[in-house]
Amino acid sequence: MQWFLRMKELSKPALDAVVNGEVSLIPPKFINTYKHWMENVRDWCLSRQLWWGHRIPAWYDPEGRVAVAADPDGALASFRKEYPDFRYSKKDLKQDEDVLDTWASSWLWPISVFNGLSDPGNPDIKYYYPTNDLITAPEILFFWVARMIMAGYEYRDGKPFRNVYLTGIVRDKQGRKMSKSLGNSPEPLDLIEKYSADGVRVGMLFSSPAGNDLLFDESHCEQGRNFANKIWNAFRLLHGWEAGGDTPESNRVANAWFASHLATSVAQINSLYNQYRISEALMATYKLVWDDFCSWYLEMVKPSFRDGKAAPVDRETIDAAHGFFSALLRLLHPFMPFITEELWHLLEERDEKECIVVAPWPVTGKADENLISQFGVASGVVNSLRNLRKEKNLSPKEPLTVHVPDHPLFPGSFTGIMQKLAGVAEFNREPAGGNGIASLMVGKLELRVPLGGKVDAATERRKLHDELKYNKGFLASVMKKLGNENFMSRAKPDIVASEQKKKADAEEKIRLIEKQLQDLES
Repeated sequence: MQWFLRMKELSKPALDAVVNGEVSLIPPKFINTYKHWMENVRDWCLSRQLWWGHRIPAWYDPEGRVAVAADPDGALASFRKEYPDFRYSKKDLKQDEDVLDTWASSWLWPISVFNGLSDPGNPDIKYYYPTNDLITAPEILFFWVARMIMAGYEYRDGKPFRNVYLTGIVRDKQGRKMSKSLGNSPEPLDLIEKYSADGVRVGMLFSSPAGNDLLFDESHCEQGRNFANKIWNAFRLLHGWEAGGDTPESNRVANAWFASHLATSVAQINSLYNQYRISEALMATYKLVWDDFCSWYLEMVKPSFRDGKAAPVDRETIDAAHGFFSALLRLLHPFMPFITEELWHLLEERDEKECIVVAPWPVTGKADENLISQFGVASGVVNSLRNLRKEKNLSPKEPLTVHVPDHPLFPGSFTGIMQKLAGVAEFNREPAGGNGIASLMVGKLELRVPLGGKVDAATERRKLHDELKYNKGFLASVMKKLGNENFMSRAKPDIVASEQKKKADAEEKIRLIEKQLQDLES
């Protein structure tokens, strides 16, 4: 004999809550699974033949009749009311030996954790119920999540939580679920010993988008450890600066650019958090720290060395850099709590209770979009010139003269920074032609670098012809799309405008490449 709970009436409010968006499933692809289960729900078998658990609240008299009640006294009263011939006492009653299914206690968790069953009006349940977010695995979406929602509407007349974030399952590189029997689960403490707790956390999060399984690879933990080392070394660099001197214009530009870039990045990261795209928020934070702060900003403002000793850094830049680093630590803290808390207290004098975990989230000012756009071109110029040095085997110490036509896209504000990072002696605005000229394209911006005998004209022509062929093919594909009446009539205006911009950019690149080829022939 088994005890069942009738589910049809219980399930309807819980189904409506998810379908109507009162309770959000993240990612939403699980809504259909939830809906299928709830629309085809069967009565719940509550009985379990286990040694431990909550005893089923049912009592039998010696004649085998049954009463359901909260305790023996309630069962006795129920028997006397139901059966006029009932002549037994409480000691004659026997409670059912089965226990409740474990989910029959777990479904009460959002309520019972705040003592909402025994004391339904207490301050904790009134303040905390419903909670914001539940994080769990999709395989117990019905067993636990759906039943908690049912219990919430049944016993509290409301949802137990607002959002359900569903994680993936950790699998090995072969796609197998980690288990003791397969022996394919790594020992977490060994990983922490090798890569640090923060390194392991970040390594796991690098490959764990919501709802998708995580293919564990130890190299991700190594990447997390390397990231922690990068953060620590950035702090050591900042901590070693000595203040002195006036603020050079290039540092002012670098400070203004990173302040603007930080503002756009914080807005992007906040948006990703709001959408529960946690691994993408981590990647955006990772790139902001590793690429933008360490590889670009610090290189822009890093002092030169004289006689083996770093030159002083102006106070304005030191204060700006420390402010940026403070903001980055707070952005990193949800992912890397240990190293960020340590550096937070090393960055400046703080009381032991002034912890980063309670520090305010970064709030930034308005971004200078023009400065951000100029940096995009400037970074392209620096990368192109660095690649040119590698191709031609030029020493980083050998200064280059770069001829740039008077073009509105030239990022003039970053002139000093480009000279410093790419080893440029000067940007000459006069045209340069003939043999011995290396020609580079950064978007629509054309760079020409005189290299004398280090440039092989035939090789340059071959490269330009390849680039010309590619751009003509690209232009042809865009023209085909713009010439398609079906596409033009159905596409949104912004998509059409994007294709027209691609057409204009490709035509401009083709014009510049053909001009370069003419110059090489002359």
